[in-house]
Amino acid sequence: MPSPACDSVTTARNHQSSKQTKPAIAGAMAAMVRSGLVKLLCSSTLLLCCFLLRGALAEERFYEFVVQEALVKRLCKSQKIITVNGQFPGPTIEVYNGDTVAIKAVNMAQYNVTLHWHGLRQLRNGWADGPEFVTQCPIRPGGSYTYRFTIQDQEGTLWWHAHSSWLRATVHGALIIHPRRGLPYPFPKPHKEFPVILAEWWRRDPIAVLRQSMITGAPPNVSDALLINGQPGDLLPCSSQETSIIPVVAGETSLLRIINAAMNTELFVSLAGHRMTVVAADAMYTKPFDTTVVLLGPGQTTDVLVTAHAAPGRYYLAARAYASAQGVPFDNTTATAIFQYKNAGPGCPTTSGRSSSRSSSGHLGRAGPRPMLPFLPAFNDTNTATAFSNSLRSPHPVRVPGPVTQEVFTTVGFGLFNCRPGPFCQGPNNTRFGASMNNVSFQLPNTVSLLQAHYHHIPGVFTDDFPAFPPVLFDFTSRNVPRPLWQPVKGTKLYRVRYGAVVQIVFQDTGIFAAEEHPMHIHGYHFYVLATGFGNYDPRRDEAKFNLVDPPSRNTIGVPVGGWAAVRFVADNPGVWLVHCHIDAHLTGGLAMALLVEDGGNELEATVPPPLDLPVCVL
Repeated sequence: MPSPACDSVTTARNHQSSKQTKPAIAGAMAAMVRSGLVKLLCSSTLLLCCFLLRGALAEERFYEFVVQEALVKRLCKSQKIITVNGQFPGPTIEVYNGDTVAIKAVNMAQYNVTLHWHGLRQLRNGWADGPEFVTQCPIRPGGSYTYRFTIQDQEGTLWWHAHSSWLRATVHGALIIHPRRGLPYPFPKPHKEFPVILAEWWRRDPIAVLRQSMITGAPPNVSDALLINGQPGDLLPCSSQETSIIPVVAGETSLLRIINAAMNTELFVSLAGHRMTVVAADAMYTKPFDTTVVLLGPGQTTDVLVTAHAAPGRYYLAARAYASAQGVPFDNTTATAIFQYKNAGPGCPTTSGRSSSRSSSGHLGRAGPRPMLPFLPAFNDTNTATAFSNSLRSPHPVRVPGPVTQEVFTTVGFGLFNCRPGPFCQGPNNTRFGASMNNVSFQLPNTVSLLQAHYHHIPGVFTDDFPAFPPVLFDFTSRNVPRPLWQPVKGTKLYRVRYGAVVQIVFQDTGIFAAEEHPMHIHGYHFYVLATGFGNYDPRRDEAKFNLVDPPSRNTIGVPVGGWAAVRFVADNPGVWLVHCHIDAHLTGGLAMALLVEDGGNELEATVPPPLDLPVCVL
């Protein structure tokens, strides 16, 4: 039986519309090949010919995503969830660098929805980015909107997800960008590739979980299970027959494209009996290194090569939480998939030591003996988390932008809003749970998007006075932060950035309520991670630790628990770009801000006009 990972790829390929067409130049080049003219052209103008051929291979790809309700069964219970095209996880999008993509989102669900293409830079085209009330108003029930964008010099594993309320709990899928046609990976070509999508599952409607939290002011309930490719795995009830299976052949190498689509949980991932070679993170290639454990925060992706060199049999690929905050509830289940050798003979090693049974096809079935479990770090193993993150490097020396022309030092962490004891104040000590950056708890507008307000000069929607430094300096990582500092101020504050500026942001975790690792995502940009550390950031001491040779490039960075992270990038993408913690419970509490990157001096440095079908805002 094919694995859900394989099914998702096959389904997405079949779902691509017959409207996909190659540009006219592709047909012209094909005719020239047949007539022998290409040989003549390349002999005289080789560079021009090859440039045209490279462009000719790009395609236009069309998808239709119908957001709709579907009935599924997990953990012995049937319930309705919101899906795309009735699939969970949603369809896998597979494109090539240089392709143009159009995705028509049709909302047949009862909730407002938007879609975000996580990690795509969307150069000058924030209208296709997707976060609700940041770059667009939501697609209302019964409405539609077509996201149009071009893949520009990006390749690797990204993903897409809903960016409205908590719909991304079930509305998400893989976005795989292959190198331009004819160009290889910078590592040996794998025999097969598999998306591995990690997620969370609630026995209730996730929207109801969120609403309960927003009414009571208490943190939202934790999930009931973790998932791999939509399934909890056979360690949990009623799940053994649907456990995701990754079929492999002895001696062959597979590329696992691991995506953490979980709402609120950072995850350790390990594969029994095998080592993994990390080759990319957040769709940026890395210096390869071997590991037995991968760490991913929500929003992050990691590509690993695995060679099937163990004794033929069945091995668990397992995921469980990295819970960095002390005393905070978390989902302590373990999700599993099965890394299964094809044509495995009798006597394959298992945890029970029994010989394995085979189906008539010669493949091990789901009813076979229990696979081998991998070693997974303890839930609070910060040392392993840090060691993995510090192993990531760019594959070659890079030119880190500098000198810095705009600098932001911002706290990231929790807060508590004081209120009268009662049913709406069920947070710690009769408060309402919140979160902030530089003491500002971010509030989204609800009548027009921030990008529309900026583009059309609509007043009163936001201010551009987000503080570049904390308004009050204190011992940020202390466990005894004075209580008057616990309450943030609500606001819709943006930070204005000049086009072309070299921006450096230092994210500083705080000990307010509880220190925790925060996966911070910057829309519209990749950035160099210069350094991370523990305690309070001190530029006089810590700038000496900056890696200015081969820092990794990412779109989501885990700010260490009780520590800091320094990132740098060039502001070459005009528009309004959300910066937020990708733990949705924290984003809902206000752990976000937005960059307003001004237009440059010419048309190619300015935000493009909004599309005609941009969803209409409803007052």
